[in-house]
Amino acid sequence: MERLLAAIDARRDALISLTQDLIRIPTVNPPGENYRDICDYFARRLGPRFEISLLHAEGTPGDSPRYPRWNILARREGARPGQCVHFNSHTDVVEAGQGWTHDPFGGALVGGRIYGRGTCDMKGGLAASIIAAEAFIDTFPDHDGAIEISGTVDEESGGYGGVAWMAERGYFSPGRVQHVIIPEPLHKDRVCLGHRGVWWAEIETKGRIAHGSMPFLGTCALRHMGAVMGEIEHRLIPALSNKTTAMPVVPEAARQSTININSVHGGQPEPEPGSTGLPSPCVPDSARMIIDRRFIMEESLAEVKAEITDLLERVAHSREDFRYSVRDLFEVLPSMTEPDSPVSTALTKAIGTVLGRAPEYVASPGTYDQKHIDRIGRLKNCVAYGPGLLELAHQPDEYVEVDDMLDSAKVMALALHDLLNGPA
Repeated sequence: MERLLAAIDARRDALISLTQDLIRIPTVNPPGENYRDICDYFARRLGPRFEISLLHAEGTPGDSPRYPRWNILARREGARPGQCVHFNSHTDVVEAGQGWTHDPFGGALVGGRIYGRGTCDMKGGLAASIIAAEAFIDTFPDHDGAIEISGTVDEESGGYGGVAWMAERGYFSPGRVQHVIIPEPLHKDRVCLGHRGVWWAEIETKGRIAHGSMPFLGTCALRHMGAVMGEIEHRLIPALSNKTTAMPVVPEAARQSTININSVHGGQPEPEPGSTGLPSPCVPDSARMIIDRRFIMEESLAEVKAEITDLLERVAHSREDFRYSVRDLFEVLPSMTEPDSPVSTALTKAIGTVLGRAPEYVASPGTYDQKHIDRIGRLKNCVAYGPGLLELAHQPDEYVEVDDMLDSAKVMALALHDLLNGPA
């Protein structure tokens, strides 16, 4: 294995330049910019060693002639039949936002760190997986089995134009792919086995419009919503804090059920910027709230939804003329791979070799594309492993450490060897 590790060390400059190239393609989602450009870049980079497929997820959310949902899949068949190891990374990044001291799409190398939107989440991990695969292929050109690398879109907005679309078409079926590593930024000494579940919903409280000078002739939907928020604050949140999980979720505070109020809208629309007009005197007849409920494996989705329905019914019994509706927006069940699964075992051994210590097994507080590989692809042997600190994701001055990428590339390359050719 010394030859393989040396081959990765020799690619340090290549790893830096690859990561910088990826950052300089601003694949911002929404709306989904430059997806085809980054696929074309990968096609040129991986073409000499892999068979390339460009995949357009037509008709998926956000897909349009201006912002088409392009994914790329690179596959290399080995000298002999065997199992397939797949590295999946999302190519989309969130908006840069404010507060940067470095160009968010410049890829500056400063003090051993590369700065830019997506360095941590997750183009640094993508670059590390490519370097790992290239070094492995050049060191063991007659390897068994197959290697795949995919760059998929829209993970930041649910993954429906990327991994979900591919899974629905069999690209992640267990007969085709046996091991999946997703280089999300959980740090180089952690193996992420899965994630909590999520339910997003819109709650609407309904009232009756009336003149603001005579509110007693109407019903204020915002006051109704205030009562709902009071129930969430004083009854539901304390109850959720007592629901804890055996899942190794990080950080520690996320090892319980949580709810977040994403937004509240009610009454008249906000005036246009620069408007000097005054609002008209009306009792609001509708208020809407978006909730983000994160739940654990010990809960069922039906139980999670029933809690909200029960809460709303309690409010209905205490308030006159209280009417409501609930609309599902997004739901994902919790997912967990066993720590003794083949892909976890291979990464554990590799982390021990490279870093000299056993990994920490964790679960993510939020979801990522493992959800689609598990539920749609029916492939359980999937984990997240990659460089970077999760706390830096979506932050200004996001960065990834070059040394962390290099170590992670070594871990992925050693795991790739064990999964394809058997333990050394």
